[in-house]
Parts: sequence; structure tokens; C-alpha cells
Amino acid sequence: MERIDLNLLVIFEAILRERSVTRAGQRLGLSQPAMSHALNRLRHLTRDQLFIRTPQGMVPTPRGERLADPVRHALLELRTALETDAFIPEEADQRFTIAVNNYAAIALVGPILQRIRALAPRLQLRFRPSGTLDIADLLDRGELDLALVSNAPRLSRFPAQRLLEDDFVGLVRAGHPVLSGGLDLEHFAQLSHLTISSSGDDLSRLDEALARQSLSRMVQTEAPYLSAGPVLTQSDMITVMARHIAEEFRRAYAVQLIELPAQPAPLIATMVWQGRFQDQPAHVWLRQTILSVARDLSDPID
Repeated sequence: MERIDLNLLVIFEAILRERSVTRAGQRLGLSQPAMSHALNRLRHLTRDQLFIRTPQGMVPTPRGERLADPVRHALLELRTALETDAFIPEEADQRFTIAVNNYAAIALVGPILQRIRALAPRLQLRFRPSGTLDIADLLDRGELDLALVSNAPRLSRFPAQRLLEDDFVGLVRAGHPVLSGGLDLEHFAQLSHLTISSSGDDLSRLDEALARQSLSRMVQTEAPYLSAGPVLTQSDMITVMARHIAEEFRRAYAVQLIELPAQPAPLIATMVWQGRFQDQPAHVWLRQTILSVARDLSDPID
């Protein structure tokens, strides 16, 4: 142990995260030669290559994998122990990584960034799309600070905070004939429907209401959120979206909201985090700020 420089462990962890010596150096403010020298020292100390260069980046060897979790946990505990009790937002320059699902990315990220920039302008936020991530594993490893998700039973072992509850609306192009009349279940079923392939929304309660009248949605097209605006403005299709997302589309495209004849189960946006961050001052402040933003969205000032 007396031969191990703590900085070498910090560099090891950075390469684990970035899968690149160059990106890890940029993150730590070290040059490429300094990073290479440090990695060579680590290899000499452990008598192992630790990382192998592959098309997917620097991949840890079996020995590197065995070292990964102990090093991550040790550094996390050390950083937490050394952190001062006081957190001053105006002076803070920490970096937080937050996983967000599609709902949070569209409805929450913008307002969160606006609030953070006003209160803590030097704070660094990195938002990652949750769809391709193993959120539980990344929270356990300390590579995520928070996750903003909806209906996530796999994350039930983590501390959580409900952020907001959202209902659903229909979304159609401006001037759509359906806007002039109201929308009952029969008329709703007769329309051509666009479904959002990446939403993950539970519309089963709406479909059950249709089925009780021997009706069903006529799904004509399935497309991701990025395509929804152009598809709706150039067709007579209707899509069902959470209200806050639909409001964002209305600001960006010539579309209008219309109330649904029956409601799906509400969408519940939830914030989850790793328990060891529970009382960390910076983390507490970040969670409280995000919760404040969500409450403002739930109860907007007229």
C-alpha cells in the first residue's frame, strides 16, 4: 500500500468511466503523456495490463474488473468524507450525472437547467438517456448521481421522491377538423393514430374504455418523439401524450391539444438516487432544487 499513489486510483477510475485515456485525461486536466505514465505505473504495481485497447475503447482486463468496484467505492467514500458540511450554490463547481427517460428529457431538463444556471452557474450537469442504461448498476457504482424515471419497479430498493403526476391529452395539427367539435370515444377510435415508439406510456386504461364499447384505436403509424411533430403537422393523425410533453410540442410545432374522452393511468415522474448520497449536502441541494422545479410545473403561476 505504501507504494500506491492515491492519484493513480483516481486515474484508474476515470479510465473506467470514459473507456478512453484521452477523455479521462481531459476530465482530470492531465496531458496524454501524464496519463500514459500513470497507467504504466499502475500496470507495474499490479503486474497486469488493467486495460486492453479495443474498437469499443479501453476495456478492463479480468484483474481490472475485480479492482473496479473496490476502487469506485473507496474513492466515493473518501470524497464524501472530505466534503465540507456547507454547500454554497454560487461557488459550487461539482459535476452531476443524471439519467433521464424521454418524459424527463422533454418536460423537465429545460426547466431544471434554467433553475440551476440561475442558482449555481458553475455547476456541471450531464444528462444521459436512460433507455440504454442499466440504471441500478450505474447508481450502485456511483456513475450516476440521480435518475429521473417513470414507473420503475426495478429501482424500488433505492430512495425515491415523486416529482409530479401528469395526465394525458390528444395532440393534432392546428386546424384539424376534430378541434371544432369535441371528442367522444367513437370519434376518437375512428381517427388515424400515431403511437410514440419510445414513450413507454401505459395506455391500457384508455384501451379498456374503448373495448367496453367494442372499439379500438386504429394505429396507422409508429414513430419516435423526434418524428411526431412533423408527422402530425402534415397529416390528420392524432397521438396521445402526457400533457407536459404535449405543451412542449405545441410551443415548437403548429399543433393543438385536445382533451381525451377517457384517461389512461397518470404518468408518475420519479427521482431515484443511491442511498449513500442521502445526506451529502450538494446532493441534497440538487434533489431539493429538482423537486422545486417539478412542483412549479405541477402548480404553474397564472
